[in-house]
Amino acid sequence: LQLVESGGGLAQDGGSLRLSCAASGRTTSTYAMGWFRQAPGKERLFVAAINLSSGTTAIADSAKGRFSISRDSAKNTVYLRMNSLNPEDTAVYYCAAGYGVVPTKVHEYVYWGQGTQVTVSS
Repeated sequence: LQLVESGGGLAQDGGSLRLSCAASGRTTSTYAMGWFRQAPGKERLFVAAINLSSGTTAIADSAKGRFSISRDSAKNTVYLRMNSLNPEDTAVYYCAAGYGVVPTKVHEYVYWGQGTQVTVSS
């Protein structure tokens, strides 16, 4: 399974971005897909996850009310919509695929994308 993220870039404080994660290869609805982010010198943190079969979602407390995750099964693509961005959201955002309902831990994911940089300027 290969994952390719896109949609990162520069945003203004209070702005929005939508990240996409396209899956190819051994795609299956048994996966859960997640987004994580990692700022320089910091650990990789959970942002959001979605179960591709049921559509169940989980959002980190830091993202609740601002970020949402969705899927387009026909396109094998998962999206992360980010609103009300602030400079603390600046990080490399990674897409991942794993097993479980909505896993939230790094070690629960098997496949990872290469990451996309999101920079929010104040």
